[in-house]
Amino acid sequence: MNDKTYDYIVIGAGTAGCVVAGRLSEAGYRVCVLEAGPRDRNPFIHIPAGVLYTLRNPKINWMYPGIGSPGLNGRSINHARGKTLGGSGSINGHIYNRGQAADFDGWEAMGNPGWSYADVLPWFIKSETKLGAGDEGYHGRDGPFTITDIDRHDPLCDAFMDAAEAVGIPRNADYNGRHQDGIAYAQRSVHRGKRVSPARVFLYPAMKRGNTHVITNAHVQKILITDNKATGVAYKTGNRDSIEKTISASREVLLCAGAIGSPHLLQLSGVGEQAHLQSRGIPAIHDLPGVGKNLRDHYAVRSVLKIKGTSTINERVRGLSLAREVIQYGMSRTGALALTPTLVYCFWKSQQDLTNGDIQLTFTPASYPQGVQSGLDNFPGATIACWQHRPLSAGYVNAVSGDAFDPPEIQGNYLAETEDREVLTAALRLARRIVNAEPFKQYVAQEIWPGEAAQTDEALLEHAMRTGNTAYHPVGTCRMGPASHKDTVVDQQLRVHGISGLRVADASIMPMILSANVNAASLMIGERAADFLISDST
Repeated sequence: MNDKTYDYIVIGAGTAGCVVAGRLSEAGYRVCVLEAGPRDRNPFIHIPAGVLYTLRNPKINWMYPGIGSPGLNGRSINHARGKTLGGSGSINGHIYNRGQAADFDGWEAMGNPGWSYADVLPWFIKSETKLGAGDEGYHGRDGPFTITDIDRHDPLCDAFMDAAEAVGIPRNADYNGRHQDGIAYAQRSVHRGKRVSPARVFLYPAMKRGNTHVITNAHVQKILITDNKATGVAYKTGNRDSIEKTISASREVLLCAGAIGSPHLLQLSGVGEQAHLQSRGIPAIHDLPGVGKNLRDHYAVRSVLKIKGTSTINERVRGLSLAREVIQYGMSRTGALALTPTLVYCFWKSQQDLTNGDIQLTFTPASYPQGVQSGLDNFPGATIACWQHRPLSAGYVNAVSGDAFDPPEIQGNYLAETEDREVLTAALRLARRIVNAEPFKQYVAQEIWPGEAAQTDEALLEHAMRTGNTAYHPVGTCRMGPASHKDTVVDQQLRVHGISGLRVADASIMPMILSANVNAASLMIGERAADFLISDST
């Protein structure tokens, strides 16, 4: 049955989807947003430290299973993705990190005019209100999305940054400014002790205007395509046995389901590699081989330290100390519960002669069982995580059937390329150099991971292969680029090649992964997509 016709349908209320819906609503269009998850009422979404719980909650997290990566000796990695209003912007670690100018200049060089750093910077600025200092001309002061600096310095973090300086890494007060290289406290989407959610600052105001209809628990079955034109969406609001409903779009359909969901829905709708679709029993409408290919993700490997001589977050959130922290947070929105899971970011080079940094280290005065941010160790601990900025290894996302309730097959293909292994090993060695330098060295009681016995490149690589995990930054599966390139899915205005009335706007369009967490760029992509739509409609 056909429920209603809207100007635009937005599939997915993640970061970019919320921005698109909000901006279209501001322009006066009738918008319907379909979100497969529930409303964002879970309190842990809005408490910064609640990430430790949202990452393991299947009610608001897809928790997609992955398949074994040959580069990890067949070990599989699961993928956390937000399943609620705000999407992964409601369960992520709050970090605001744009990436290097060279990242976006590289996008343009791949055949995407209008996506250089100079082109995208105004759209980063538009969405942002940056509180506190920042490089002039690089930050917004009146956008909906508030970014703050960490306002409570930690002695262990200060010692780590001093030690980084001792080995030649400079402080950088604004890694989202003129240049990225250096070390600093993180910039974060936390304001007054609560998460700054894309849903709360973009989507909720749109809902109040009365021209935006949000349907939660709406599991999209497919995009309706007639004569190679997207006309609407079929969805269910229950399980696979529920009644299917349809809605129509008089202008366009926006696919904003993320790097896992967007290629999966295109494939379910008959858009993808023809041979793959036919093998899964899906009628092929348009042969587009790039759909689901080029999956890139940051593969994070952690070094864990047992700490002496000072306290860590591990002790502050246990027993009576936790009770005190809860009271403090309830009264003033401060304390350990108001902190992000990662406090310090370091951007540097695996080799000194590189023009642009290729590795990232993060530090936090806390440690996690098995290196997964879903709990805390029972000893005073600290963690350094490291990953390669722009991994060459690429995986894929593939539908396993024509049933939208069957999760797709996800192959991260981590560490498949030799260069990725070499860069990651260099990053682990850099982390060890920092923690063995003064003034940080005095706080190290023991290196738990990788352990003092791991001295050779082979031993460090074995640790990386055995213990590493996703940094939760999947991108690239609906790659932007010219239609003449067989591995691309959308053009420079995010229009799906060969299908009119359909665009993709989320991290899946990134031609190459950024030297950064990807939420900030997803905000920018949402802003650009909305501008393309509004400009085309006038």
